[in-house]
Amino acid sequence: MTTFPQVLSGLLTADAGRPLVTFYDDATGERTELSVTTWANWVAKVSSLLADELDVERGSRLLVDVPVHWLGTVVLGAAWGCGLEVVWDGEAEAVVTGPEGLPRWAEEARRIPVVASALQPMAGRFADGVPEGVHDLGVEVWSQPDAFLAFPEPADDDPAVAGTTQAELWRSAAAGDRLTDGGRLLSEANPASPSGLASLTEPLARSGSLVLVAHASPDRRERIALDERVTDRFSPAGRC
Repeated sequence: MTTFPQVLSGLLTADAGRPLVTFYDDATGERTELSVTTWANWVAKVSSLLADELDVERGSRLLVDVPVHWLGTVVLGAAWGCGLEVVWDGEAEAVVTGPEGLPRWAEEARRIPVVASALQPMAGRFADGVPEGVHDLGVEVWSQPDAFLAFPEPADDDPAVAGTTQAELWRSAAAGDRLTDGGRLLSEANPASPSGLASLTEPLARSGSLVLVAHASPDRRERIALDERVTDRFSPAGRC
């Protein structure tokens, strides 16, 4: 499986109801658990928003500026499902950002699509709205369908992240050593970042799952690990 649609199809076929991404934010008290099916539905909605509503074309560079959050995993999946290249800096044809990045990227909305999320539970909207030209994901995503099929589908040699093709990304993830096959990986790293990317791609490629934690004390982190039956922990340098 060397493209994201192939990886996701395999997960849905194997066990669509199992947990895939579980997110804890101890600053807000949020716990969100997404099954394979629910995560795939969110990926489809964001994919449709980007490709069908905002006309972000296959091969475009999508700059992702989202902190540690379950929505960051969805945005990455949507980008790869659309055949977009995820970047962290430099030139881009579209931007997805969180509330902290909104002041920075609002000016860009005059020339490229800028999508912002308030990062509220269940991707709720900004209470006070967004600047003119910016698309509030919490408003616009809900009308999107729960299924998305890119045409043509992403190819092995399409860029996935800067300097890496889809085939290279998923072969590397399948060969990774940060979790056991089918394991549950605890991570505080941001999946939507170069150093944290493998915390998402390896669970996807190896039939595992991600327990993503933000703002937790060491004791609380250990409690979560026990409650969630974590088998492995993520470190950008490798297994810990």
